[in-house]
Amino acid sequence: MKHIHIQWTCIIALLLVIGVSCEDLDELNINPNGVDPETADLNLLLPTTITSLGQNITSLGFGDIAGVMQHTQKDGWSGGHNDYDWDNLSHNWAGWYGILRNNEEMYHKAVDGNYIFHQGAALVLRAYAFGMISDLWGAAPYDEALKAEEGSQFFKPKYNKQLDIYTSLLSDLEAANNLLSNPQSSYSNIDPSQDLLFEGDVSKWQKFSNSLALRYYMRLSAKEPDIAKNGISKIITNPDTYPLILSTSDDANIAYSGNSPGDSWPTTEAFKADPSSNYMRVKMCATFVDTLLKYEDPRIGVWANKVGIPLELVPGEDVDQIVNGVRQVSSDVVQKYENDFKEDQVEVNFNPNYVGIPVQINSAGFYNMNPSIPQGVYNPHVSQLADMYKESTGDLLQMRLISAAEVHMILAEAASYGWISSAPEDHYSAGIRESLRAWKVGDQFDAYMERVPYRGLESIITQKWVASWSAAAESWFDYRRTGLPKLETGPSAKRKALPLRFYYHADAEIAKNKSNADEAISWLQPTEFKGQDQTNNSAWSKTWLLQGTGKPY
Repeated sequence: MKHIHIQWTCIIALLLVIGVSCEDLDELNINPNGVDPETADLNLLLPTTITSLGQNITSLGFGDIAGVMQHTQKDGWSGGHNDYDWDNLSHNWAGWYGILRNNEEMYHKAVDGNYIFHQGAALVLRAYAFGMISDLWGAAPYDEALKAEEGSQFFKPKYNKQLDIYTSLLSDLEAANNLLSNPQSSYSNIDPSQDLLFEGDVSKWQKFSNSLALRYYMRLSAKEPDIAKNGISKIITNPDTYPLILSTSDDANIAYSGNSPGDSWPTTEAFKADPSSNYMRVKMCATFVDTLLKYEDPRIGVWANKVGIPLELVPGEDVDQIVNGVRQVSSDVVQKYENDFKEDQVEVNFNPNYVGIPVQINSAGFYNMNPSIPQGVYNPHVSQLADMYKESTGDLLQMRLISAAEVHMILAEAASYGWISSAPEDHYSAGIRESLRAWKVGDQFDAYMERVPYRGLESIITQKWVASWSAAAESWFDYRRTGLPKLETGPSAKRKALPLRFYYHADAEIAKNKSNADEAISWLQPTEFKGQDQTNNSAWSKTWLLQGTGKPY
């Protein structure tokens, strides 16, 4: 965990460099607003890039992708979160390329000054950001991106195919590993207070680089199994050359400063208590809650509050009363409620401790006999998120980039395929152990393991999905690749299958670079869930990474 209180005034000023959108693709290096990165100090560009990356990851993993992966549901203003109500104006990649612009400037400054640490860190951050773009959209500008200053021929960059992007990123991470492999004392110009990830610890950056490489090798496992197998084997059989994040103490997490809404946890109420706030609207999904309850997972008490007023079914007719903090209802009252919302096919949940909202129901705001006015208010009969999620900052409120739990689960999967010699169950249990430690319930590991024994790939991906709470994007990428965990859609879902990618944005990405975007769209493979989308540019089309795999559908 990190407790660095950074110079947020400088950070926010520099964040204006990246913005959240670009007027045209010829702005891949240049933004007329905010601080010019060319004049910014190298050690201010580093925290700016780290923070922007972390905020984007949290926005996905605690936002819409948490809805896709059924970690959470919203009970007000929920279409994009619960129902995949996306289209070609829903998401764009401008913010990601903004991160890369700043990072590219940092890299060039590092090369010019012969600052080896910053070169290595920049390559790791570059691999992370470009990898997310390809993970989320598919083919994307890569070779010709970030080159606008070199001439107008790069104003409308060509798109690279996914395999080209991933293999290039793995090459960058190999270079980063080499740059970051020297003794700490050999590096210069490191300001620990500006390194929000590892406080200037070069060895931890090296572990980050190699752990990210593992992620990308496994990403390629279905399409290029030989590349994946050889890459993972190379790393795991040479631990001195390729150290990994294997302990929670090395997790790539970024703390929030909590000085303003912009540098605070997304559901904070520290600056404004609002009965319809983000905190009030976000509830745990029943899919997730039921899994946690099934295995008596100790993390549920860290992530969610118990039900404020439990429901109890009692004998009689027309009974609806609160007695000793419990709402007692008779079966006829329950039946009337269930009939009123029969299109959702939900039943009243009488669990006295934790209740989640069923996935994609039209009546999310009314669920479980909610007596309050719907649209994102307190529901006494559903679990709210834990109180810590009202705060702006805290030990467990972290932007989570990659963890020891994820690394061990990747190794468990690789071992299950026979790609490495260690036992998959050993890495599986280690992944669970590190996740429990990360959420401060490590003392319950032994008892928990008795309830979740190793049972092959499904158990690995399920526990990886659980461990990805608040960083759900990675579990989405696993789901697409493996079809696990087995998630079903609900009545209000826009399509009867989980989405597979983001649409290329009609204005920001297609209209301004049409011929190259159209070519990339032609590389997509539509599925039966394409629906009314007029081209293959659909959230239900398969990128190269999934084509021919039969996954997830």
